[in-house]
Amino acid sequence: MTKQTRFSVLFGGVATGCLLTLFPASGVAQTTDREALVATLDSIARAHVENEMVPGVAISIVKDGVTLLEQGYGYVDLEWGIPTPADASFEIGSVTKQFTSASVMLLVEEGKLDLDADFTEYIDFDTKGRTIPLRRLLDHTSGIKGYTEMPVFGELTPRKLPRDTLVRILENEPVHFEPGTAHIYNNSAYFLLGLVIEAVSDMTYEDFVAERIFEPLGMTDSYYCSERAIRPSRAHGYDAAGPGQLIRARYLDHTWPYAAGSLCSTVGDLVRWNQALHGGEVLSESSYEAMTTPMPLEDGWPTTYAMGLGIGMRGDTRMISHGGGINGFLSDGKYFPDEELIVVVLQNSTGASPGVLANFLIREILGEVEAPEPVVATYSGSLDEFVGEYVGAARGPDMTMTITVEDGALAVSARGGPAAKPAYQEGLTWKRGNSEMTFMREGGEVVGMTLLSGGVLRLSKAR
Repeated sequence: MTKQTRFSVLFGGVATGCLLTLFPASGVAQTTDREALVATLDSIARAHVENEMVPGVAISIVKDGVTLLEQGYGYVDLEWGIPTPADASFEIGSVTKQFTSASVMLLVEEGKLDLDADFTEYIDFDTKGRTIPLRRLLDHTSGIKGYTEMPVFGELTPRKLPRDTLVRILENEPVHFEPGTAHIYNNSAYFLLGLVIEAVSDMTYEDFVAERIFEPLGMTDSYYCSERAIRPSRAHGYDAAGPGQLIRARYLDHTWPYAAGSLCSTVGDLVRWNQALHGGEVLSESSYEAMTTPMPLEDGWPTTYAMGLGIGMRGDTRMISHGGGINGFLSDGKYFPDEELIVVVLQNSTGASPGVLANFLIREILGEVEAPEPVVATYSGSLDEFVGEYVGAARGPDMTMTITVEDGALAVSARGGPAAKPAYQEGLTWKRGNSEMTFMREGGEVVGMTLLSGGVLRLSKAR
């Protein structure tokens, strides 16, 4: 069962191109084209599990209501060499958050929750006088510190303690930022949302999701994960422990991921979930719109995260997506409403990205994304006013950005790393890759920046 590292197969040598015409209702020649597409998708998946850091994956791809591919690859158990069945269940990590969000919206529809109410109307939490609306928990703009980035989390993970142990720890931590002024991905918010759901429904979170979502939708292979329970067809997880080295997943008591990341599911069930959620079977039209529409920050700055779902674009195509990561498992799910395309990849290791695999599969179906024309512009003022150190809250340790001028251009170093030269866009905005920074002036002086990099960070210029 030796697996050779041939990851280059995934990144090269795979035919690409737009195949949007390959989904006909009938026709021998057209059917042959579709079969060729499925064969290509299958080969991409097989190449992915040739990576020795990927024990196994399960994949489901549905286009226009037709399943193109639903299959398991590699192994769900390396020690016994058990092949991955298509219906293997995996821990889905933060993909859990969309189920938590939908649960909240179901309770909003019943009049039991108000998105604009301070969440402390439902559970006991000392906000030190701040008002934190429920919706600010849902979109990671509450400012409450993320527990998974705190040193104490390592002490909690192996222990089964009352959940209010973590609540008391969180309320004694200083806020990361004032509510609604920044967007930083935050597991604490969804932990607290689980407690809110329990408080107003008089049900455990586990039972609520099972009775209100899984059972009505026929998601028979989805459940709240357990580090103890025996489940048929459950994949065993593996963690990366160095280059080319996997170990069994590090222990994690499921008291703690909770409503932020403790659900288990299959690719088939997650496709069913996407079809139901986006097809109007779960929420009312107004609730669905609220769940899938990002709210701006207090100053009007836009965000790209709604409620448990990232809202973005792939070129000119709308995309609703979320990934997940938890000890031993990674997951990725994408839905393209305009193309009626669902792609779900579940993986039983943390050794390589299932999102990369998903993107290659999507490229085969939707084609390449045309690169935008590069912006060619020159800043007309003096760059010296931007020079300095900028510091602010980020996920985990604070972000420090050092700005210098090299050869007549801005150079940026993040957290002491190597300097890079972003391209000037317009106004006070520079961009490099997926990161964008916009400087802020007050009284004619540069006082900080808004950094878009996996969130909306607000950094102040050190004086």
